[in-house]
Amino acid sequence: MGLELFLDLLSQPCRAVYIFAKKNSIPFELRIVELLKGQHLSEDFALVNPVQKVPALKDGDFTLTESVAILLYLTRKFKVPDHWYPQELQARARVDEYLSWQHTNLRRHCLRVLWHKIMFPVVLGEPVSPEVLEITLAELDLTLQILEDNFLQDKAFLVGPHISLADLVAITELMHPVSAGCPIFDSRPKLAAWSQRVEAELGPPLFQEAHEVILKAGDFPPADPSLKQKLLPRVMAMIG
Repeated sequence: MGLELFLDLLSQPCRAVYIFAKKNSIPFELRIVELLKGQHLSEDFALVNPVQKVPALKDGDFTLTESVAILLYLTRKFKVPDHWYPQELQARARVDEYLSWQHTNLRRHCLRVLWHKIMFPVVLGEPVSPEVLEITLAELDLTLQILEDNFLQDKAFLVGPHISLADLVAITELMHPVSAGCPIFDSRPKLAAWSQRVEAELGPPLFQEAHEVILKAGDFPPADPSLKQKLLPRVMAMIG
């Protein structure tokens, strides 16, 4: 068995892994794990990833979880352009710096916006108070400012003149609030120009394909009540 990727493109880290593999012509078998159907909670998927989260990778008998670890594994196993994860020590350290920062910052706040604006009220039927939503959006705005000031600065991409894993991970995160109807780029021309450069580098057809599911988040049907009871505590733990 060759390389297998267990993904749901609803998930921002899954989109990053999918785009990276496709962009770099890495051969893989796509195994869809539908989160909103609870497929990640199945006994079969627990054999792949005991913590029942996507993405996951299987390469023969080798199994790997966590999106950053998967992306780094792919850069090392396959011949990909150096700009994704540069060999030069300090450039690589800058990519590592961003990937370390984003877990509890941009990822968390983008995820919270999607859930508070769309997923809780539309999919789970759980109302979110205006006060909570206001705090969530304010936290995202502060994080976007840090992204601009500390990472992008006046560069073409987050760590320099070329696209890297940092940009790929960041743009897939930002499509969560975009899909929730947040005009995050309207008042940030520098970030908007960066996002356009990233999409152009990735290729608009691939970028649109990877984000087709999430851009329809507002049209998701309500979750089955029994599944809702399984999902709700896991979601609360994830975004709390």
